[in-house]
Amino acid sequence: MYLKVKAPAKAGAVAPIDVYVPAGNTGMEPGKTSFFQALGVPTKIARGTIEIINQMHLVKAGAKVGASEATLLNMLNISPFTYGLTVVQIYDNGNTFSPSVLDVEESTLIDHMLSGIKTIAAISLQIGYPTVASVPHSLVNGFKNLLAISVATEYTFAASEKVKQYLADPSAFAIAAPVAEATESKEAAPAKQEEPEEESDEDMGLDLFG
Repeated sequence: MYLKVKAPAKAGAVAPIDVYVPAGNTGMEPGKTSFFQALGVPTKIARGTIEIINQMHLVKAGAKVGASEATLLNMLNISPFTYGLTVVQIYDNGNTFSPSVLDVEESTLIDHMLSGIKTIAAISLQIGYPTVASVPHSLVNGFKNLLAISVATEYTFAASEKVKQYLADPSAFAIAAPVAEATESKEAAPAKQEEPEEESDEDMGLDLFG
């Protein structure tokens, strides 16, 4: 796990990465053109401000940042470096853990939370103690009991009428599926060509055993 923040370039610091100055309008007045020219940064004047023509490789990785380079980066509000801490071990109540225990995805946390809610609901229903997790299940179970009583007795309410109608005549709720017209197999299948019967020796007058 890494805790990093952006940091400006300071003169004399060793650059851990390559530093580039992007092309584009700087918003600076033309009087500072000589400062860019001293560093070899290609510029032009556009709409009364200095514009960098091409991206410039200002500082190479491993090289020290010069005073001029640091001043230019600060003028352009560029903070190219990052500094921070790397977690090596986690200490908690006398135990140490690898930083990987903190690499928990959101889906994992949600799964653990849902599992806990299900456990609480199951325990609450078993001991008859209502909780926020178990109340919805209690309401559903109570509604099922009311339906069962209504079906077994003459008592009827709005929600049980459709259930009674279905039990009285299930066929009324069946959805008729469209039946495709079947074609006769003889018409669909190609006519089988009759093979000519082999002529016997008798038909050709060649009865060798007659």
